[in-house]
Formats: sequence, C-alpha cells, structure tokens
Amino acid sequence: MTDEFTLDESVLPAGLVESDQWICWREQERDGKPTKVPITPTTGEFASSTDDQTWTTFDDALEYTEAGNADGIGFVFTDNDSFVGIDLDDCRDLDTGAIDEAAQDIIDRLDSYTERSPSGTGYHVIVEGELHGDRNRKGAIEMYDSARFFTVTGEHVDETPTTVATRQDALTAVHREYVQDDATDDRDSDPPNEAAGEPSAEIDLDDEELLEKACNATNGEKFERLWNGNTLSYESQSEADMALCFLLAFWTGGDAMWMDKLFRQSGLLREKWDEIHYADGSTYGEKTLERAIANTSEFYDPDSGGEATQTSLTTSETSSNSDRNKSSRTHAYLAEKNRLLTDRVDELEETLKRKNERIDQLETKLEDLKAAGADRDCEIRRTDKEQAANTDKADEVSESASAWSRTKRLFGSRSEDR
Repeated sequence: MTDEFTLDESVLPAGLVESDQWICWREQERDGKPTKVPITPTTGEFASSTDDQTWTTFDDALEYTEAGNADGIGFVFTDNDSFVGIDLDDCRDLDTGAIDEAAQDIIDRLDSYTERSPSGTGYHVIVEGELHGDRNRKGAIEMYDSARFFTVTGEHVDETPTTVATRQDALTAVHREYVQDDATDDRDSDPPNEAAGEPSAEIDLDDEELLEKACNATNGEKFERLWNGNTLSYESQSEADMALCFLLAFWTGGDAMWMDKLFRQSGLLREKWDEIHYADGSTYGEKTLERAIANTSEFYDPDSGGEATQTSLTTSETSSNSDRNKSSRTHAYLAEKNRLLTDRVDELEETLKRKNERIDQLETKLEDLKAAGADRDCEIRRTDKEQAANTDKADEVSESASAWSRTKRLFGSRSEDR
C-alpha cells in the first residue's frame, strides 16, 4: 500500500466528482500479476461494479484513501449515466513520455478529459456517449460504459479538456476502427462478457412481472426451485448458481446489472458472490454473470411470447448436461474448489500479516509508553526528594530563627532589670 496518496481534485470533471459512484482499490498480487481489487470505502470490504450499495461519494473515497486504507480511488460506469471510459494500456514510454501513434490518435479525436493511469504507462479517456456493438476490447484498447470501474489519478494530460465532452460521433468511429472491426480475428483475447446473441426487443418488465413469467414458463418449476435456493439437482451450489444465471440471462436480455439485482433476491445468494476469485479482480458473482451471458445465444422476446425460445434453451442445456462426462466434471469441480481454497488461504494470510503488523505496532507503542511511564516515575521520585530536602532545610532555618528570637528576648529583659 502506498505511504501517501495525493490527488488534485480541481482538475477532475465536476460531473464525476458529484456522482455517488466512487470506490477505492488496493493493489494485490494474484497469479504473479498485480491486480487492483475494488474496496468499499465505508466498510473496507470488497466492492462490486454492479452493486451500488458498495459505492460512495467522492469525498468519502478520497478521505478513506488519504488515511492510508487504500492505494487509490476509482469511478464506476453504469447504465444510469452517459459516461464512457476508454482504457489505453502500455502506450506511453515511462522514461521519455513518448506515446504510441494509435493512442495519440484516439486521444486527439475524442478530445475529452484524459489522465495518466496509475502505472504511468497508459491513459484513461472519459467521454459522454453510448457504445454500440458487442465488443469492448481489442488488444491494449478497452471501452466500457457500464459494470466496470476505472482508477482515477487526477494526473491530467496537458492540452486535453478538463471537462467530459459529448463525443458520440468520434466515439462511434474510434470504437468501430480500433475495437469492433475484424472482431473474429482476435476473439480469444476478449474477456468472456460478450453475449453470443442480443435481445431482439426491449424488455419492459419490472422485477415482479419478470419473475412471474419465469415461474409460469415451461421450465418454471426449475426456475422456482433455483430461485428458492434448492440445489438438490446439482453437484455443487456453483453449478446451481450458473443454472439460475442462464435463466436470468434469457429473461433479462443479458442485462448484467439486472441479473445481479435479481440474483441478490434469490435463495442462492451467499457471501461468495462478492468475493474476488480471479486475477483480473473480478468477483465470483461478476464472472458467473459474464459466463452466463457469453453462453446464452437466445433471449426472451416479448413480441413473440418467448416460450419457444425458452424451451429451446432448456432442451439444449439439458442435453448438454446429460452428455457431460461425469469424471471430467468431477475433476473440474475439484480443481475449481482447490483454486478457491488457495485464494481464500492467500486472503487469510494477507489478513493475518496485516494484523501481525498491527500487533507489532501496538507492542512498540506499549513499550514506548512503559518507558515514558518509568521516566515519569523517576522524575516524580526525584521531585519528591528535592521537596523533602527543601522542607528539612526550611525547618532548620525556622528553628534557628526561633532560638535566636528567644535569646534576644532573654537578654533584652535582663537589660531592663538593670
């Protein structure tokens, strides 16, 4: 953790500062790579880019970090705002400051608030607009408008605006040119958060209406069992989690934030959902949602009723499950369980290390207090001795004065008698 965190708030766009979409982050090493782990400033627990209950104000996040509790602050992009973040990695020479041609082109064309990344080797550009297409990343260039957080350093790049500009046309062109084009050539490098299909129509349902439709569908009994937390048909709760997320992906049209909101209302929710289990800082819940969306090819269409599509999805899933080799599945389950346990041990060891460091600090402080107390006792004893000595001298002087006074009176009375 850094010893001191400083940030010039005056250079940050007001629209970001005024939004209650801030978290903190700590850098941890996972699988040999540094990872920025999102932290909730008010509790110190893991934060989620899809749970607004783990976000806070800019001031709270900054205060928590400046107190030494985190390495930095971050801003969460959501569907409820128009902000889009463009992450340009490994494009700046740390020694010379030279910028890659592609990165410079993107910064110039977007012409909006730009700052250096924490490493100093990349840039973050923030614009107002909307991403189109089904791809967010290609190579070292990433673009997100929801369910992600960006670190914020306040290291503003000279000659770029200090405000977030609306750049829809430029954003669309840059996304098409640098990210969307030739999507099939680099598919393996993408994170598993892209759905193979897209909803054919907007789903205008509230939570209760969606749940009612899901429970009344041809596989409604299965949905209801999972919703109530029944995992008897699955070898592990993780498999049950994924099964419910497949169904939620279908009914929500692959809306990750809506899926997360619904899952948190189900009987399957547990602490593991918000625990980080992946090297990229993703929580178990975030990755489960991403995988469910990525492997869902059809979505609920309110115009067609959705029953046939849902039946097809269920049949396909059932067939896939029945054909799965049990031995292979058991091996994969044990491997995943072992990895999760290893991650948990690492987290506990890190916690123990921090607590031991705190104990050492307290013991050192206690020794200092004991030493100070001993010095104080010595000073008190010395003062008492000096006061006692002064009192004895005063008594001697007083007695001498009294004797002299009596002598004077004696001789004085004799003189009068004469």
